[in-house]
Amino acid sequence: MSTAQTVPAIKDIMAELGRNARKGARALALATAAQKRTALLGAAGAINAHRAKILAANARDMAAAREKGISKAFLDRLELNDQRIDGIIEAVKIIAELPDPIGTVISEWDRPNGLHIERVRTPLGVIGVIFESRPNVTADAGALCIKSGNAVILRGGSDSFQSSHALVECLLDGLHLAGLPVECVQLVPTTDRAAVGEMLAGLEGNIDVIVPRGGKTLVARVQAEARVPVFAHLEGLVHVYIDKSADLEKAVSVTLNAKMRRTGICGAAETLLVHKDVVATHLRPILAALMEKGCEIRGDAEVMALVPEAKPATETDWRTEYEDAIIAVKIVDNLEAAIAHIEHYSSHHTEAIIAEDPEAVEKFFREIDSAILVHNASTQFADGGEFGFGGEIGIATGKMHARGPVGVEQLTSFKYRLRGTGQTRP
Repeated sequence: MSTAQTVPAIKDIMAELGRNARKGARALALATAAQKRTALLGAAGAINAHRAKILAANARDMAAAREKGISKAFLDRLELNDQRIDGIIEAVKIIAELPDPIGTVISEWDRPNGLHIERVRTPLGVIGVIFESRPNVTADAGALCIKSGNAVILRGGSDSFQSSHALVECLLDGLHLAGLPVECVQLVPTTDRAAVGEMLAGLEGNIDVIVPRGGKTLVARVQAEARVPVFAHLEGLVHVYIDKSADLEKAVSVTLNAKMRRTGICGAAETLLVHKDVVATHLRPILAALMEKGCEIRGDAEVMALVPEAKPATETDWRTEYEDAIIAVKIVDNLEAAIAHIEHYSSHHTEAIIAEDPEAVEKFFREIDSAILVHNASTQFADGGEFGFGGEIGIATGKMHARGPVGVEQLTSFKYRLRGTGQTRP
């Protein structure tokens, strides 16, 4: 089929998805808390029951990715196993048991004229989620949208297409069990990039917000082309700062976990900053622990002089999200220099300080403008599940509406209800 024929066909397919999603959104907005809970617990049960089918689909995706020579970090994000499926099931169950946000009165007050005013949570409507290789996003996004009363259109990467399809089938089983329309959760049925363009154009006004979850190229395209609001999940250019008051044991264990637990996730540390006063005591033990686990060190001139195994860091290294076992290391004169470096290079995702001095911690928290700030703990806690949200659609790095892990509450808007007794305005 020629391109001239293909594009109109995709346009028609996507427009139909949008219209169906709007119908699903209306049904979900009126669904009871019990219905949504039934749908999600049913989906969790279906994922468990169809575990073998999901793993087989993922095995096909993994085989195809390996044939393409995909990176190790990408393969790690793509892979499902029994443990990760258990994690998906647990996340869906947690989301099922969260308080239903829809209809919640956020605040209320009385006016001198007797009017009673309430601000009440409402769904956003139809959410378009565009993501890349992580199939668990399919379940997280679908479950969070169901719980928050939003229909969702999922456009996963071509590399995870079969895994995502298998997981969506389980979500649809849950919706059917709850008596809710399957149009509430839809997976884009094509891997053609033209489908993304249609979503960014808004599907004839049927998408209310786009959530991109992926690399810099994807997010840049979404931000440049979207004709609807975007909850931007930018790259995770994450910093760990070792203060002069840092406890050595914490500095070693936290930095090692922040970098090496899973190198391909957005909460993985990419740059390490070390206060000059603890270079003699802290630098070598931290870097030795990293190198023992296979991490490559790219250091500034001072690091290079002290650690022969290090490679020279360039300007590009301070701006790079490696998503691999590589970390850039810089020695800084003081806390102010660390803050200046972070503010200059950060993507405003997550930053950590390892310190025992409460004044240093408060200064770091006050002056760093990132979505998530961490004290004496791994940056890999930058995750909706770890926040108690059950899961997340992404980590929003912007400042409008949603910031940090985008969970159930972040997927809602609000409306005002005014109750009177016959008041008229003079």
